[in-house]
Amino acid sequence: MKRREFIALISGAAVWPIMPRAQQIGKVHRVGLALLLVPDPINPVARAFVHGLRDLGYVEGRNLILERRFAEGRFERAPEIIRELVSIKADVIVTPGVPMTRAAKEVTQSVPIVMIGVGDPVKEGLIQSLARPGGNITGLTALTGLENAVKRIELLKELLPGLSSVAVLLSKGETVAGWEQISEAAGRELRLKVLNVEATPTDYASVFALITREHPEALMVGGTAVNFANRHLISEFAAKNRLPAIYPVREYVAAGGLIAHGPNITDISQRAAGYVDRILKGAKPADLPVEQPNKLELIINLKTAKALGLTIPPSVLVRADEVIE
Repeated sequence: MKRREFIALISGAAVWPIMPRAQQIGKVHRVGLALLLVPDPINPVARAFVHGLRDLGYVEGRNLILERRFAEGRFERAPEIIRELVSIKADVIVTPGVPMTRAAKEVTQSVPIVMIGVGDPVKEGLIQSLARPGGNITGLTALTGLENAVKRIELLKELLPGLSSVAVLLSKGETVAGWEQISEAAGRELRLKVLNVEATPTDYASVFALITREHPEALMVGGTAVNFANRHLISEFAAKNRLPAIYPVREYVAAGGLIAHGPNITDISQRAAGYVDRILKGAKPADLPVEQPNKLELIINLKTAKALGLTIPPSVLVRADEVIE
């Protein structure tokens, strides 16, 4: 063998074993993000999830293709969106909220699904248990249940000692399993008249008109994706009608709402990136326990309270995690 050919052969043999390793390092992952609505420019859920991926080293255009899909508020489009993401071979599909996660469960039993902020995935029939979800779905829940529903109404009663009626704003087709029963049970426990009303992505006007006709003394907003997307509209309605309202997460209060008590949805969304990372590295969804909120926050908007003519009791203020002035 000629010397030049021998050197070429040895060089090729030395390079060949490390090629798969180099390809592995440079692998591009395809992640689907299926949203019920087109997000606003500063949507906290999508933004926090993307930031979480970036913190873990996933950068779009380098080692990540993030396939964003939007149902534009049409629940019937959810299965279509999931099928599309499956067809383009997404490695993982991320599904904020119940409708998208339910559609994902119906469409695929093989592609890993990471849910974000689903109220009670066990009651919804999405997983077997929080500790051992089974199947191809895992992620993070916003599970707060009866205890937190009662707590929210208790907070309203602390602000309004004579409170006797409250409207509960839900979303048609998206209501968390058992939420109506939860709110009614909370009302019975605290001796309140509870009016459950449901909005749709395209129609809040009729619901607002119903609330106005019924004259409840306060409003409790359910934690749904449709309500979250319309948080500015809801807080403006409450302010215009001088209706004290309690919300499920901080972002409503930042939009002008009075008070919020619930999980940190930004933190939940960012932590979802960790599930995606583990799955991309070989973990199975069935083996990843579903996480619950590790803390419930109390946020108060003093400017809104003043506009409503309310004085926040010191006993409530001292418990606040954040006060917006």
